[in-house]
Amino acid sequence: MAPPSAGPLIVGTGIAGLYVAIRGRELGLRPTLVTKSALEESNTRYAQGGIAAAIGPDDRPALHLKDTIRAGAGLVDRGAARILVEEAPRRIADLVRLGVPFDTVEGQIALGREAAHSRSRILHAGGDATGLQIEETLRARAIELGVEVHERTSLRRIVAEAGRSVRVLLVREGERGGTWIEAGPVVLATGGAGSLYRDSSNPSVATGEGVAVAFRAGALVTDMEFIQFHPTVFYREGAPRYLMTEAIRGEGALLRNGRGERFMPNYHPDAELAPRDVVTRAIRTEMERTRERCVYLDATGLPRDRLLARFPTISRFLAGYALDPSRDMIPVTPAAHFMIGGVSTDHEGRSSIRGLLACGEVAATGVHGANRLASNSLIEGLVFGERVVRQLLHPASGGPAAPSQRVMVREASGAGAEAGPEEVAEIRDVLWNEVGIVRSGPGLRRAIRQFEHLHRRIAPAGPEDPPTPIANAALAALLIARAALTREESRGAHYRSDFPRARPEWRRHLGLLRPSAPPSAARSRSRPARARKAVRPT
Repeated sequence: MAPPSAGPLIVGTGIAGLYVAIRGRELGLRPTLVTKSALEESNTRYAQGGIAAAIGPDDRPALHLKDTIRAGAGLVDRGAARILVEEAPRRIADLVRLGVPFDTVEGQIALGREAAHSRSRILHAGGDATGLQIEETLRARAIELGVEVHERTSLRRIVAEAGRSVRVLLVREGERGGTWIEAGPVVLATGGAGSLYRDSSNPSVATGEGVAVAFRAGALVTDMEFIQFHPTVFYREGAPRYLMTEAIRGEGALLRNGRGERFMPNYHPDAELAPRDVVTRAIRTEMERTRERCVYLDATGLPRDRLLARFPTISRFLAGYALDPSRDMIPVTPAAHFMIGGVSTDHEGRSSIRGLLACGEVAATGVHGANRLASNSLIEGLVFGERVVRQLLHPASGGPAAPSQRVMVREASGAGAEAGPEEVAEIRDVLWNEVGIVRSGPGLRRAIRQFEHLHRRIAPAGPEDPPTPIANAALAALLIARAALTREESRGAHYRSDFPRARPEWRRHLGLLRPSAPPSAARSRSRPARARKAVRPT
């Protein structure tokens, strides 16, 4: 492949990557977008629920902040969360300017409510097609602006010297060896790691590759134990795990077990609108108690016209399985959904490696704490994407502060063996069974042994050899399992059956580093989460 034009290299084409490319181009930069699949394939495209911002007449950023902190189970960086909620309305205005067709009622943007939100502040477009509408609008604008795009091209390696990225390796699909280029600013916007799990709401491209590449380069990675599971994903043998947006419960749908009993009031005062981790574990418990393979989302009490108008995409999907949500209960089960941790960044998107920035799901900004508030992910990509653009225009020194506890994870050279579908299935099964909704010390140790063994077989033999996507997936899985074993408590999206309660001494963040990473990779700090001020990684 031909080397990209001079300018920032943006890896990933979800909401964060597209927005950074558009804003950079509007402000005079010459960004290049790289995506390992097609330009339109990303988690953003499949986001049904919406995007949160305090724009309603009865709402204000302080209330959005309060809800975000409450959902985050004691680990939210207040400074980052304040930035998110205060800048969110301006980023919504940007989307309107760019042409995103948000749903309206009598000329005003319609606002819905989702779990753990105290106000109706969720904007939608096309009913339950918000992500698709945003992605298509941003993609069209990027093309209109002439942003250079390299599809089916992966970032496989970043080489850093003296704490600064100096070279990157890009590999085009079907190509051997790849192309090394001198690194200008690199922006990771590669998304999450949900598809590493056997049951997932994510597209197949969400394999944690950005985290693995950054970690190999020596970047600080934080809070990888916090993988959020979505409570309600369509369940039928042989069918795709299609997301049933939380907004259905926001409209009044109920959850029932296989015996037809409503159960959420037994688990939380907010019932169906409890935080996602609570709903997910309640569903798992009910499935075990009734020995059923799913529970049921009951929207039959809602008017049919309202359901079809509000959730047209879901209604069409269900019709393909002869289900009418106004008449039939929807079989659902939890699935892996969102990576809360990732590459540690400060409030400007700077990682611990100079010249390497990150935004969107791949970044650990601090806004989600231990459990993401519904519909805060799309707006996070925009808010911190705007800040990344400012850094590209006016670079300044900085980087994430070190978490209270750092764990060194050795990444030994491998044998470079070929890997294929069997290895992918192994990663997905082990993560689901041992590093899933409920975890335990023995299971996590088994997972680590399996991932280490797999990594030794398929990891690249030399420091500049291109790792395969499966080798990167195995490394990302190992980081998740290692962090989960280290955190000996239950908090937010991380639940340990052998440590079933939150412990005050664990109200801190876990950072993962390679032993060879420079000591200055992150500035030292030992204060607990409550004392954090200006700069904090999640």
